[in-house]
Amino acid sequence: MDRMSVSTPNRPMSSRREATRKRLFEAAVTLISEQGYGATSVDEIAERAGVAKGTVYYNFGGKSELYTALMEWGVTRLADTLRDAVPSAETDPGRALVAVLRAGVEFIGEHEALARLLMAETWRTHQVWYTTIRHIRTKAIGVVIELLDALAEAGRLRPDLDTGLAGSALFGMVVTVALDWRTLQPDRPVEEIHATLTHMVDGFLGTTVSPMDP
Repeated sequence: MDRMSVSTPNRPMSSRREATRKRLFEAAVTLISEQGYGATSVDEIAERAGVAKGTVYYNFGGKSELYTALMEWGVTRLADTLRDAVPSAETDPGRALVAVLRAGVEFIGEHEALARLLMAETWRTHQVWYTTIRHIRTKAIGVVIELLDALAEAGRLRPDLDTGLAGSALFGMVVTVALDWRTLQPDRPVEEIHATLTHMVDGFLGTTVSPMDP
């Protein structure tokens, strides 16, 4: 089971209900990535997940609520993956940054439909779930920003660099490179993609960073 829990702090969730919600999330990801949010109905999500239509309403209240929870679930999984790529607080932040970028590429490679959905929806400001998405999106980009802040404190970045914007730029680079890889060059080994990202980080830092072991 995914390490990320879909329960809330005040309402412990049974493993059975959590498994049902996970099936609904995965069904929604597949359908919405194929045909879009507007064209995907609650009936279709329930049918793909192998549950009754009422199960969707029982767990989420409706399609919009399901989608908001799905976005949080997906971004939290990505953020946890990036954070787990840093072995310890003592790790050199430059090497940790390289490891985080690789983890992002690998996550997108393994969860391509989810990644496409997240990237397509998290910048749509007119949607009712925008406030929630804006908040949870920072959790993923925040991992990169924290490492850039550590590098800045160590004097390894330009003092006038905006680490918030730089973190967004690096995150966007990972997403673009990973989706380009999966769409146009799927036969290339991930090691080649990672090596290119490492060289780009070298140029960003103005130094040579040794990649961490996968």
